Amino acid sequence: QVQLVESGGGLVQPGGSLRLSCAASVRGFSFNAMGWSRRAPGKERELVATITNGGRTGYADSGKGRFTISRDNAKNTVYLQMNSLKPEDTAVYYCNADTSMKQYWGQGTQVTVSS
Repeated sequence: QVQLVESGGGLVQPGGSLRLSCAASVRGFSFNAMGWSRRAPGKERELVATITNGGRTGYADSGKGRFTISRDNAKNTVYLQMNSLKPEDTAVYYCNADTSMKQYWGQGTQVTVSS
């Protein structure tokens, strides 16, 4: 059973930074794309960033220039570095990891940007 465990969320002031991590609880398991999505209060879940197993990245417009996604394939871990955070970035952030057969999701980590 694959489990994804996110960490790194919290409360940060506007303009601050956070680094989210998401580790898969398996070894010897190869994922294709991995990524991050978020759900703000009262809104639909939206894609934030994706990264292929070859390192190709993609970003939603909301995070371009501020967010950086990366991954460590040996550790089956994906990261999201978030800089210049804004109050509108407040949301629960979820990671996902995809195989050719299934998409796995983490339980989410809360990010709150507030002064």
